[in-house]
Amino acid sequence: MSVTIAIEPPRQPEVEALLAGSEAFAAELYPPDSCYLMNVSELEAPEVEVFVARIDGVALGMAALVSRGDGTAELKRLFVDDRARGQRLAGGLLDAIEEHARDAGVGVIQLETGPQSFAALALYDRHGYQRIPNFGPYVGDEFSVCMEKTL
Repeated sequence: MSVTIAIEPPRQPEVEALLAGSEAFAAELYPPDSCYLMNVSELEAPEVEVFVARIDGVALGMAALVSRGDGTAELKRLFVDDRARGQRLAGGLLDAIEEHARDAGVGVIQLETGPQSFAALALYDRHGYQRIPNFGPYVGDEFSVCMEKTL
């Protein structure tokens, strides 16, 4: 099994399929107003880098890092296809993103997930993210859990 993680353009069929899977997953757990998902066009912005995890060449995981230009960034759209669950792909994505962020001078990564996203919460806890008060568009949303990590 060959695993690769690289920055790739979001507008490609395999990545768009992962985005659709992520949207379906979020829609099962949370009301539409509490799903803060960036679309393909937003993921193409210059301040966004999309990381794609492939197993034997097949895109099975992705995540995006949104640089704020002030030494902080937000993690968005971390998702792993069911076919790759349990293979540590999400942790690999998170490690790759953190290494890239450090190299780019990012000192803090923040993120938002939901209280019913148990696997995500466990992943972030294992990687040293700590819960913080909700920030930005997530303030006041009972379906949002915000976390951050100082790199």
